[in-house]
Amino acid sequence: MTTVGLLYPGHAAEDDFPRMEVMLDSDIRVPLFHTDIDEDARRTGNLREAGTPERLAAGVEELRMAGAEALVWACSGASFAYGWDGAHEQAAELARTAGLPASSTSVAFVHALRELGASRVAVAASYSEDVAALFAGFLEAGGVEVTATRGGGIISASEAAAADVELVKELAVAGDHPDAEVVLIPDNALHTAAHVPELEELVGKPVLTANQVAVWEGLRLTDRRVWAPTLGTLFATREPPPGAAERKGIEVRE
Repeated sequence: MTTVGLLYPGHAAEDDFPRMEVMLDSDIRVPLFHTDIDEDARRTGNLREAGTPERLAAGVEELRMAGAEALVWACSGASFAYGWDGAHEQAAELARTAGLPASSTSVAFVHALRELGASRVAVAASYSEDVAALFAGFLEAGGVEVTATRGGGIISASEAAAADVELVKELAVAGDHPDAEVVLIPDNALHTAAHVPELEELVGKPVLTANQVAVWEGLRLTDRRVWAPTLGTLFATREPPPGAAERKGIEVRE
């Protein structure tokens, strides 16, 4: 069994993660541990406050007790709001505190793009335009070319969590750009786990969403490779082993 512990701020779309456990159809567990937030609004100051070492450390001991082999801070905004260097220092501090490999959703997006061999993206964010621009700047600092950035104007995590798939589709289509190789939807408060293939068919290219890449990143940290096309192109970049009858969550070792 592989166990990836997730730290998640407040309550929004956390039910995406048990859904992904089922979709992976394997011996993978992604237990989630909540951290506190002061306000639901995703403004720069609030995001930075949500990602302080003290808040993150509060959930680490419980995560370790659950047998996690790696941990991921499953909050895009409260990592990229610190910038490229700050987000990496945040992840390093988490690793030191937990004594485990650690990362964050924002860092995971860049690693996932490298996995796909892509360097040009469109950002289809639910956030306000200024917060979406922070994410674009974070990506550019990581060597990613951002062809377009669009904010959906959703300020609170609770409003994002209440959004249905049609709104997520609208975000993806409105935020896409002809020159982009991949569309990024960076919001862990959006329910996206069940819809990635549908989104990819709609825009005709890979789509990376926050909760999807958070789980993928945790598996990457544990050197676990899984074939699960129901979670999109990112989970189908490695061929299944010979003789696999169906496209399920089959481990691929290299």
